[in-house]
Amino acid sequence: MGQILAEGEVELDEDNLRQRRGRSRKGRPVGRYLMVVSKREDATHIAILEGRTLIEYYVSRPTDNVFQIHGNIYLGRVQNVLPGMEAAFVDIGTPKNAVIYRGDVQYDKDDFDGGKVQPKIEQMLKARQPILCQVTKNPIAHKGARLTTEVSLPGRFVVLVPNSDTYGISKRLPDEERRRLRQILDTAKPKGHGLIVRTAAENVTGPEIERDIAGLMQQWTEIEKLAKASKAPTLLYQEPDMSTRVIREEFNKEYRGVVLDDRALYEEVADYVSTITPALADRVEFYDEDDENLPLFERFHVHEQLHKALDRKVWLPSGGSLIIESTEALTVIDVNTGKNVGSSNLEDTVYRNNLEAAEGIAQQLRLRDIGGIIVIDFVDMESKKNRDEVMRVFRAALSRDKTRTQVFDISDLGLAEMTRKRIGEGLLESLSVTCPHCDGRGIEIVENALDH
Repeated sequence: MGQILAEGEVELDEDNLRQRRGRSRKGRPVGRYLMVVSKREDATHIAILEGRTLIEYYVSRPTDNVFQIHGNIYLGRVQNVLPGMEAAFVDIGTPKNAVIYRGDVQYDKDDFDGGKVQPKIEQMLKARQPILCQVTKNPIAHKGARLTTEVSLPGRFVVLVPNSDTYGISKRLPDEERRRLRQILDTAKPKGHGLIVRTAAENVTGPEIERDIAGLMQQWTEIEKLAKASKAPTLLYQEPDMSTRVIREEFNKEYRGVVLDDRALYEEVADYVSTITPALADRVEFYDEDDENLPLFERFHVHEQLHKALDRKVWLPSGGSLIIESTEALTVIDVNTGKNVGSSNLEDTVYRNNLEAAEGIAQQLRLRDIGGIIVIDFVDMESKKNRDEVMRVFRAALSRDKTRTQVFDISDLGLAEMTRKRIGEGLLESLSVTCPHCDGRGIEIVENALDH
């Protein structure tokens, strides 16, 4: 501690000063995560590291405006309504029509009879009808984008839900902080619109939250004005590029920094962070490869980890392995003991191998951004207690993933089934092209093999 100078005043030593300022002994901000952004001619690559471990990876290309449209708001035109599918196809100006399901259509209860029962899709939507809608899922393969009419505009600290009574605060925040934020919202919430407070709002002052809300309200006013003056189909609001979006969604005090190797992008990001979160502005850094004599991703060992993330086989610390196979319908993960021979008995060896696999699978799902249905074949365990503990560890590991997941217990066949929300293409798809010879099947029929 420091020497007491006066009542309530302390002269802090150097280590205490660094701790107060959130910095390490070497002068870098303290934080679990680091964002590394490398811009090339064809794409911008964004890596997120926890310590030295790569946990998330994003690729943003100039052509992504056609396919990476999650969050965009359109004035669409209903093409046709399918009562049997409880859905409708909507033209939003993209190569493939988007789809909206009955449950994603908002409606005024006063316009329909039937009380609490939601009207049928054909009662809510008609062909050629213009609708204001937002993309909730990117188009994937032969499937078009998925839509909702409940629009939301994400800001740094809050999400504005126009024309809604939605009201919520992130459950990740402690109770005391939730109470403080609720008091702020009681006066800041705009009339007739809903708000959701994000985790990033922790310890943020009332004026900062009010500025965030005011900015979102201005955005919504412009969108409404454009919608009234436009003919469907029209893009009304486009999400910012990937680097800005990831920083808006992710960057907080848990990050020790954002490092970028492009001067123009660095200045853009630095200005953005200075505006929305001035306290974190000094954590945005420019990396000059000419001065460092080493590419940015090599400096932080991203490339070597990325190559492993694209492999079909993943090794576990004790010698076990995961085999990850993806199809259009689902992803299958096979857990093997491999080189793990254990040290006591078979059940204990299998149990400990499965515990490592549970952590490893959660990490790989997040890094590879695997979505949809996932089936995991853990090595068979006799003890129900062990099976329950493996699933507990697995769920705990998945809780660190911001993407929504649903996990079921190990079945009688020894399989664990789960779903992970699919928003866009995964890591493998973003960094590869389909083989023109086998069309992605991985096999070719031997010439004349079917001749008799």
